[in-house]
Amino acid sequence: MSPETVGIIGIAILVVLLFARMWIGLAMAIIGFLGYAYLRDFGGAFTVVAQIPFTTIAYYPIACIPLFLLMGTVVSNTKMGEDLYDTAYTWIGRLRGGLAMATVIACALFAAITGVSIAAAATMSKITLPEMRRYKYDDSLASGCVACAGTLAILIPPSLAFILYGIITEQPIGKLFMAGIFPGILLSGLFILTIIIITTLRPEAGPAGPKTSFKEKIVSLKNTWHMILLFLLVLGGIYGGIFTPTEAGAVGAFGAILITAVSRRLTPKNFLVSLLEAGKTTAMVMLLIIGAFIFMKFLAVSKVPFMLGEVIAVLPVPPMVTFVGIVLLYVLLGMFLDVMSALVLTLPIIFPAIIALGFDPIWFGVIMVIVVEMGLVTPPVGMNVFVISGATDIPLSTVFRGVFPFLIPMIICIALLAIFPQIALFIPSMM
Repeated sequence: MSPETVGIIGIAILVVLLFARMWIGLAMAIIGFLGYAYLRDFGGAFTVVAQIPFTTIAYYPIACIPLFLLMGTVVSNTKMGEDLYDTAYTWIGRLRGGLAMATVIACALFAAITGVSIAAAATMSKITLPEMRRYKYDDSLASGCVACAGTLAILIPPSLAFILYGIITEQPIGKLFMAGIFPGILLSGLFILTIIIITTLRPEAGPAGPKTSFKEKIVSLKNTWHMILLFLLVLGGIYGGIFTPTEAGAVGAFGAILITAVSRRLTPKNFLVSLLEAGKTTAMVMLLIIGAFIFMKFLAVSKVPFMLGEVIAVLPVPPMVTFVGIVLLYVLLGMFLDVMSALVLTLPIIFPAIIALGFDPIWFGVIMVIVVEMGLVTPPVGMNVFVISGATDIPLSTVFRGVFPFLIPMIICIALLAIFPQIALFIPSMM
């Protein structure tokens, strides 16, 4: 058999293993090892399996993963999300749909610290949903806005999705972080516009909350200084070239620990819980990355990615049509796989084709993250939806129904980025 045929068979077997519910990182490692052994020899395959775990984990930029995860878990477990929500609620809670808008703003601010969507959705659902239900908000609107706004955590930096994308595609993580800022703000604004439209058509879905004085608004800002400081410290340092993304992770983790300790929110118990959560997630991500790199070795010798890139490059259709097809593929994958799995599984195959089409890799990273965001809230495996339904007594069907109106702004955001790439590329171009 030709190497290309072996590569295609390997991919097919991998899909079968995934449907059999094998761990994705382990499945990719096994297929990569056996495929490489078949195309080369077992000695070379054992060398690959022996070297890649060490060379991957010892790769300096990968150290930012546990650091940013620790920063996010410390912030999440010390209930700083409550302060962000209270402040946003104080400013706009009196508007029709104001609590839902405050939820989007709080999620956007919380996203700038956590970088993990499920953590953001779980934290904010516990804070915001009881309040919205107390003010008689429609359950579908309340749960839908939390589920979708929670996805901002993988778009607004620091983002674990961008870190994975940068490592696998060898793109600068700092520029990827910066590229997510304007699209994150744009998508947050589109979410708020969607809430305004929903509550205009159905005022009973989001009744107005009590009014607050200007003094109360100003006083509420004192609860956000630590989050703003941490955000500016991390991203300002990266943009200004003061430190690398890996060093930014260390600064962010230390800053989160210091700020929560000074504000007397950090206790030995929640610190140990934060360490355990960050450690578990790091282990899962590392297994995914190691499996992906072993699988990439197999794909490289099979020449499947290069064959796919050549085929796509000569298709008798405009590159943008092919790009739309790739986007639809990611939407489909997102319905069945979590964010990290979708990235690790597809990038070795899809990325060479994107480069062959002449698309900017930084811009494509932003598009891809937004598309995978959609998968977090679409059936049958919308992880954010399951998290919110599990944390509350709201049925899955109600949460999914509330999510659908918010898919429209996501599609609009992707279309705007496709038409105006500078929305994503402006800040990176200034670095």
